[in-house]
Amino acid sequence: MTMRESQTQHPLIDHQESLATTTAAKKLSIIPLIFLIYFEVSGGPYGEESAVGAAGPLWAILGFLIFPFIWSIPEALITAELATAFPGNGGYVIWAHQAFGPFWGSLMGSWKFLSGVINLASYPVLCIDYLKLVIPLLSSGLPHYIAILFTTLVLSFLNYTGLVIVGYTAVCLGVISLLPFILLTLISIPKIDPSRWISLGEKGVAKDWSLFFNTLFWNLNFWDNASTLAGEVEQPQKTFPKALLSAGLLTCLAYLVPLLAATGAIPLEQENWVDGYFADVAEIIAGKWLKIFLEIGAVLSIIGLYEAQLSSCAYQLLGMADLGFLPQCFSGRSKWFNTPWLGILVSTLITIAVSYMNFAELISSVNFLYSLGMLLEFASFLWLRRKLPRIKRPFKVPMGLPGLIVMCLIPSGFLVYVMSVATGSVVLVCSVATVFTVIWYFVMKLCKTKKWIQFNNVGEKLEYEDEVLE
Repeated sequence: MTMRESQTQHPLIDHQESLATTTAAKKLSIIPLIFLIYFEVSGGPYGEESAVGAAGPLWAILGFLIFPFIWSIPEALITAELATAFPGNGGYVIWAHQAFGPFWGSLMGSWKFLSGVINLASYPVLCIDYLKLVIPLLSSGLPHYIAILFTTLVLSFLNYTGLVIVGYTAVCLGVISLLPFILLTLISIPKIDPSRWISLGEKGVAKDWSLFFNTLFWNLNFWDNASTLAGEVEQPQKTFPKALLSAGLLTCLAYLVPLLAATGAIPLEQENWVDGYFADVAEIIAGKWLKIFLEIGAVLSIIGLYEAQLSSCAYQLLGMADLGFLPQCFSGRSKWFNTPWLGILVSTLITIAVSYMNFAELISSVNFLYSLGMLLEFASFLWLRRKLPRIKRPFKVPMGLPGLIVMCLIPSGFLVYVMSVATGSVVLVCSVATVFTVIWYFVMKLCKTKKWIQFNNVGEKLEYEDEVLE
C-alpha cells in the first residue's frame, strides 16, 4: 500500500471505530454471515409452492434455475463490489450518497427501510399461521392479534442480545429448518418420475404470470440487505464476496432440490400448490411425522427470516445516523450487547403497526418499494464506475461499463414489470410513503442547519476522491 493510499481512509469507518464501546465487540465471521444472507434472501423452500400452482412444474423449475442468473447473481455481484469498496453500516445508502449526493442517499435509505420493515411484518403473521395448525385458539380474534404482538416482541428482544448471537442462531435455525427437506428429498428418490418435471400444468388451468413472477421475485431478492452489516463483519473486503457466493449456492440448492423431488414424486394437482403445500407433500410421501417436522422447520425458518431482516433494518438506521441523515441518538448502542437499540425499537414499533395489514398488500408494497430502491441502486453502481473508476475495489465485477449496463438492464426491466402490475392501492401507499420521505429529508436538513437536533457530521466528509489506485 502506498503512502497516498494509506492516507485516504474511509471516514465512515474511522467514525464507526471511534464509536466503539470500551469493551471490544465481537465481529461476524463468515459462517454466521452466510446464514444471515441466506435468511435475508430465502430461509428455505417455504413459499415457492405458488410458482408451481401459477405456471406448472416445468416453468417453476426453469424459473428457480434461470432467475438467479438474471436477477440474483447480478444483485449479489453489485453488492460484493460496493460493500467491499465502501464498507460501512449504511450499505446502499452510502452507495447512492457517493453516486448522486445526500438527497438520493436519504431516498434510497427510506425506500429500503420501509420495504424492509413492511416485509418484516409478514413474518410474525406467517409464524402464527403455522402455529394455529397446532393451537386452533390462535386462528382468529383477540388471541390471534395478541399472539402476533407477543411473537414480534420476543423475536425483537432476541435481536437486541447481539448480532453475533443472532448470527449463530441463524446457523442453527438454517440447519434444522433444511433438515426436513433433506429427508423429503431422500425418501422421494425411489418415487420420482422425471416425466413429471416437463409438465406445463394441468389442462384448463390458466397461467397466472403475475403470481409466478412475484413468487420468484419475493423468494430471490434482498441480496443487498446484508451490506448494512458491513461495519460489523470481520475483514468485510475479503469476507463479503465469499459469503455471498456461498449463500447463493445454498439458496439455489435449497429451492431446486426439494422442488425437483416433490414435483417428480407425486402426480400433479395444480390447485393444491399454494403456500404451505410442502407440508402436505411431506405427509403424502413419508407420513404425518415428516409433515409435523416440516411445519416446525417452517416456524424456525420464519424466526431466522425475522432476525436477519430486523438486523438489516436496525443497522441501516445506525448507518444513516453515522452519515448524518438521522439524529445522533440513532448511533447509540446498548451498553450490554453493543446493539443499535433505538433502531431495533423503531423497526419493531413500525412492524407492529403494519402487521395487521392484508398479507397480499404487504408483499406487493414490499416489492414496489424494493423495486424503486433497486433501480436507484443499479444507477448508483453504474455511475460510481464512471465517477470513481480508480477507487480501490477489493472485489470488482470483471466487466467494462458497456457489459455492466447490459447486466443491469435485464433485471431493471423485470423491476419495471413488477411495478407495472401493482394494484392502485399499492401505488397510492408507496407514492404517499415516497412523498413523506422527501419531506422527512428536508425537515432533517432544516433541523441540522438550525442545530435543533444533534447530528453526526461525517456525511459531510464522505465524498471519496478518485485517488486510490487499484
